[in-house]
Amino acid sequence: MNPVDLFGAALGIVSPWEVTSVDFDKESGRLDITIDFQRGALFPCPVCGTLSPVHDTTEKVWRHLNFFQYEAYLHARVPRVKCPNSGCGVKLVQVPWARAGSGFTLLFEALVMTMCRDMPVNVIASLFAVTDKRLWRVLEAYVAMARAHEDHSEVRRVGFDETSAKRGHDYVTLFFDLDRKKLLFGTEGKDNETVKAFVADLKAHGGNPELITDAAIDMSNAFIKGVKEQFPNAETTFDPFHVIKQMNDALGKIRAEEAKLFPEILRRSRYLFLKNPENLSVDEQQRLDEIIAGQNLRSTEAYLHKLNLQNVYFAKTRPEAEVLLYQWYKRANGSSISLIKKMAKSVKEHWYGILSHFDSELSTGFLEGINSLVQAAKARARGYRNPKNLITMAYIIAGKLNFKSLLPT
Repeated sequence: MNPVDLFGAALGIVSPWEVTSVDFDKESGRLDITIDFQRGALFPCPVCGTLSPVHDTTEKVWRHLNFFQYEAYLHARVPRVKCPNSGCGVKLVQVPWARAGSGFTLLFEALVMTMCRDMPVNVIASLFAVTDKRLWRVLEAYVAMARAHEDHSEVRRVGFDETSAKRGHDYVTLFFDLDRKKLLFGTEGKDNETVKAFVADLKAHGGNPELITDAAIDMSNAFIKGVKEQFPNAETTFDPFHVIKQMNDALGKIRAEEAKLFPEILRRSRYLFLKNPENLSVDEQQRLDEIIAGQNLRSTEAYLHKLNLQNVYFAKTRPEAEVLLYQWYKRANGSSISLIKKMAKSVKEHWYGILSHFDSELSTGFLEGINSLVQAAKARARGYRNPKNLITMAYIIAGKLNFKSLLPT
C-alpha cells in the first residue's frame, strides 16, 4: 500500500474525498496531507440536503493529531455548492473530518476534550504549540453543543452558590440540580440578576420555574430575593454548611482579635477552634482542652456557641430542631460578644429557612465539593484569563454533559 492510500485509510477518507499527496519535512517537523474531491462530485446542500454541483472552492487547513513527534496538518479545497432549489443560494460544504468553522480535526478536538479534564488548557496548548485561546474556543463550542441537547423539564429542586473566578471581587454563580447532582447553569456575578439569567436558561431547556419546589441557598440577600421573585412555589432552605460557615467566620474573627491580647495562649490555635472535635488529633484535643480550661476567653465562649449550633443539626425532626435552635438563640442573643449577638440576629432573621432543612433534608455540601474541584483546576492552571473560562471548565467537570455523541470514537 502506498503512502497516499495508507493515510487515506488511516484517516477514514471515503469517496468522493481522497488523499492526493503526503509531504513530510523533518527539518520543519511537519507532515502535510492534502485531500481533494473527485471531479464531477456532487455534495448535499447544507440547507436542504439536495445533491448539488460544485460552484467554487476555498482552501482550508486543519491541525490534526501529531504523527509521532511531528505536527500534522490536513489541506483541502472545500467546495461551495449552488443548490438548484431556490432560496438556498451558494453554501460551503461541511467536510467529514472537521467541525464547521474549526481549524482542528475532530480527532484532535476529541483528544483535547479528553485531556482537559486532567490537565490545564495552557499546558495542552504548550504541548501542541497552539494558543490556549484556540483551545478554549474548542471547549466552549462542545459545551454549547452538548448543552443544546439538555432537557431540564424534570428539574424540581435546585441549589446555587457563588465561587471566585479570580482574586478580588470577580465571582461566578453556579446552579445545580440537587436530585441529579449536576451543574445546570453558570453565569458571572453573584446578585439576584444571576437568578434571572438561570430562569431564562431553565426555560430555554424545557424547565418551568413554577415547578421548582425547593431552593437550597446561603443566606445571601441577593439569592433570597432571587428565589422569591423567580420561583413562586419554592421553599427556601438555608444550607447547614453555610449556617455553620457563618458561625465559623464569627468565631475566627473573635479568636484572631483575642490572639493579639494573649499571643502565648492562642498562637497557632486557629484550626483547633475551626475543626470539628472528631477531626482533632489527640495532641490537638489536649491543647484545645488546656486553652478552654486555663482561661475565661471570649474565644472559648464563641467555640461553645458554635458546638451548640452544630448540635441543632443532630435533631431527628423539625420540632426537635426548633427547640434546640431556640435554646441556642436565647444563649447567643444574651452574649456580651457583639459578633455572637449579630450571629443570633442573623439566625432569627432566617429562622424558617434554617428549619426548612429538616423537612427538605437538602444540603448543598456537594456543591462545595464541586467548587473545590473547580478551584483546584483553576489553581493547576494558575488562574483563568476570564470568568467565562472558569464556567466552561465547571460545565466539563460537573455538568454531566454528553460529549460522546459529538466526538469521534
